[in-house]
Amino acid sequence: MKTEEKKPQASEAGKEQTGIKAAGSYVNRKNMIKFLVGSAFGVLMFLVPIPYESSFTTLLDFVKMWIQALLGGSLIYIVTLLLVVSAAVSLADFIFKPDLIRKNRYLSKAFCTTPLYLISKIIGAVVGVMVLFGVGPEFVISADTGGTIIDLCGTLFCILIAFSFVLPFLTDCGIMEFLGVITRPVVRPLFHVPGRASVDLIASWFGAANAAVILTREQYMKGFYTKREAGYIMTNFSLVSVPFCLMVAETIGLDSSFPIFYLCVCVVGVILAVIIARIPPIRTIPNTYREATGRRVAEDRPEEKGVLSFALESSCKRASEFHVDTVLVSGLEVMMGTLFDLIPIVASWGVIALAIATYTPFFDWISYPMGLYLQLFGVEDAFVVAPATLVGFTDMFIPALLLAGSDVAVKTTFIIGALSLVQIIYLTEVGTVVIKSEVPLGFWKLLLIFLERTLIAIPILVLLANLIY
Repeated sequence: MKTEEKKPQASEAGKEQTGIKAAGSYVNRKNMIKFLVGSAFGVLMFLVPIPYESSFTTLLDFVKMWIQALLGGSLIYIVTLLLVVSAAVSLADFIFKPDLIRKNRYLSKAFCTTPLYLISKIIGAVVGVMVLFGVGPEFVISADTGGTIIDLCGTLFCILIAFSFVLPFLTDCGIMEFLGVITRPVVRPLFHVPGRASVDLIASWFGAANAAVILTREQYMKGFYTKREAGYIMTNFSLVSVPFCLMVAETIGLDSSFPIFYLCVCVVGVILAVIIARIPPIRTIPNTYREATGRRVAEDRPEEKGVLSFALESSCKRASEFHVDTVLVSGLEVMMGTLFDLIPIVASWGVIALAIATYTPFFDWISYPMGLYLQLFGVEDAFVVAPATLVGFTDMFIPALLLAGSDVAVKTTFIIGALSLVQIIYLTEVGTVVIKSEVPLGFWKLLLIFLERTLIAIPILVLLANLIY
């Protein structure tokens, strides 16, 4: 009887030893090479700042600019064709529901859609054709509306071509697991997100905000962020890039004081991120993983393991799953879904938003309370710049254009210029990507977050401006 009782104990001990050995077996030469070489390539493309003119950019941005230069004037034709194909095939799928599309993982992601998004795709196709041929009402085809949006779609197209097949090297080779374990003690208590979110921040800091949002969306889809974490990262970590901040500073005449201007943007951005994580609507989003994938992130370090050893083990475990077909499958899925699903939405919603901002007094009407709010903190020309505090919800560059055409105090220009860069929720770029993702953040929640960021940032920026000027 005693012998029979001991056998299961020995068996359980053996299982524990086998489990430990299996965990450690991930750290081998093959996985180390995948982790180091693959991650180095991803980091080099996405995260390493490269001096460019008077600022910094990334190699991925260089590739994007090279593709833009290569395509040149043909880019508008490519974008218009993409918009028309997306609308036509989506309409055919909606009416006939062919198995060829419905049962294909790539085609279904690109063309299966809801009535609202189908109408949006059709509007996007009409806008593309109108802008290409210069036919239609001025509020659609002007350089301030349709022209701007089709150019933005062209830029997004080039980003995606450069981005899609490089992204797996950053997300699937282990560097996010490594940084996640290392930075977790700081990032988790401060921002309530996994340490790997620091990669998203760096990606947008030196690259493009929309690229960082797509990166976050893909990580959520694969089970590395919860709904709340993904929504929070998208709306707080997707800062505009350094080159764009410099362009805004030059537009509003603050390029000579750009270092202090950008430092204030970063400081206020961090403060906002800490606050927004702790208030609705972000706090009320379910902190659960995508049902189809479940949880895949593992940054909780066992007590018996050191930080570096566990970070290396986690990285090698992730790298063991990386293969050549990972790049092709993952890259093609991101590219198809974004090119034929996201860009048409950007084209339609972007033109509508810019037309309202440019050709109607809508933002003048609704910005009166913001004028009172600015006046409360002693901001000069409060009612003159009030529309610029809200119009950024449509596009990030419109506030700078409004400031460039007005004669307001330098201190006020500083406040509103910096505000436009920390608001983050721009419908023409970040907002549309977030709404089109599976993260439960619709239009009204995004608007609320935008207003929260605006109202909280203004007194902080006023304080900083008073200290500087």
